Amino acid sequence: MVLVVVGHKFHYEMENLCRIFFPGENIKVIYEDLENTENEIIIKTKMCEVDKDCLKISVGIFNGEISNKLNYTVSKNQDNIDIELKMAVLLFELLSSFTNYTPKWGVLTGVRPSKLMTKLVSTMGEENAKEYFENSLLVNPQKTNLALQVAKKEQVIIEKSNPNSFSLYVSIPFCPTRCSYCSFVSHSINSSSAKKLLPQYLDLLCDEIKLTAKIANEIGLNLETIYIGGGTPSILDENQIKRILKEICDNFNIKSLKEFTFEAGRPDTIDEEKLQAIKQFPVSRISINPQSFNDDVLKEIGRNHLADQTIFAYHLAKSLDFNDINMDIIAGLPKDDIQSFKNTLETLLELSPSSITVHTLAIKKSSKIAVDEFATKQSEITCEMVELAEEMLSKNKYTPYYMYRQSKSLGNLENVGWCKEGFEGYYNIFMMEECHTVLAVGAGAVTKLKEPHGNYIERIFNYKYPYEYINQFETIIDRKNKIYNFYELYKIGG
Repeated sequence: MVLVVVGHKFHYEMENLCRIFFPGENIKVIYEDLENTENEIIIKTKMCEVDKDCLKISVGIFNGEISNKLNYTVSKNQDNIDIELKMAVLLFELLSSFTNYTPKWGVLTGVRPSKLMTKLVSTMGEENAKEYFENSLLVNPQKTNLALQVAKKEQVIIEKSNPNSFSLYVSIPFCPTRCSYCSFVSHSINSSSAKKLLPQYLDLLCDEIKLTAKIANEIGLNLETIYIGGGTPSILDENQIKRILKEICDNFNIKSLKEFTFEAGRPDTIDEEKLQAIKQFPVSRISINPQSFNDDVLKEIGRNHLADQTIFAYHLAKSLDFNDINMDIIAGLPKDDIQSFKNTLETLLELSPSSITVHTLAIKKSSKIAVDEFATKQSEITCEMVELAEEMLSKNKYTPYYMYRQSKSLGNLENVGWCKEGFEGYYNIFMMEECHTVLAVGAGAVTKLKEPHGNYIERIFNYKYPYEYINQFETIIDRKNKIYNFYELYKIGG
């Protein structure tokens, strides 16, 4: 497929829209017009001057004998954002007609729909914001209501964050095996190289924790939430777990802590000794992630555990008084179908965890899942799965409290955190809505510094891979000192 971009700078948004309708296609973007051919789909997006006051935007699709085109005239005085939206709407309508498929999020391709909804509600009111979502962005009413529900839930939590608040993220980028859909930076602990790296990685991680705590304490930042993620943090043995947790608690001021999450993740890494080790510290929330309760699906995606092991791990954690447990599932996995996905939801509801996160499968280049035929075929069934999850969870008194979207998600769908009343995951909201600073440590971690009295975000990147993290650790320490510079420029007191 070829995307032609002539006379405008909206190529990024036009390409994202094309990917929604043609998820398995390799899209080549060119910046000059070309002749139509019979061998490939050509999508043309153009903008040109009509006269001194007006511009014409046009979109067209050409596929052998099939040729469709739409035009729209706009004033030169219009803002570029408005012109881009007009072109996006034209392209959306054209591709919907061509494919006989209407994506439920309309032309909205951003990561944080609820953040946009919050902004619109604050400037134009709830009803006008909903109308803008549905009429201007072409978002389905069901998704509009979901965005509004999440925005309201998030706002209650966001208001509890202060200008000097921050969260801590700790990265453990190791897993038992690499799942076929995974695009994160993680190493299988079964490899000899990973086993050799782990001890030195933990030594340096502890050093970075100490330095980061020192910086936070000297600046006067107030720690609200901690999230230990990965990877699979429970790949560590009980002594390694205790070492990391002790390092955090000994160095950071945790008196104001609202939430402390340990992402245990894979049930085949969880045992009583590790859970007891976690229990010795003020960890308030853990995750045990089944992804599916279908053993054939688990095998297909490279998970070396059975559904029964997830159930056992959950009951073990409950017996040790872990009362805030999140469980993740994924809609759209290979070999999954509607009945199988329904069985997964029913099993979850029988377990009754405090929160459930429903992810939509995102097909990334670095994952092992073949993109082309699978992505195209699976998008429709994934949409049914997500709708079924919303229906069943709502009926069982779970409410959506945070949401985000990933590029290349099947059907351009969303990931939603659902929870029982009072069990909202604070870190998820703080991190996703970028309402305060997140200090991050470990390989692949990204520190996000938020201006205390504004919206400016500055990022500090750690090296992605554990071997890079180890070999370039001095550079990482130097980068961390930028935190001082940031808070010198953007003072907490205003």
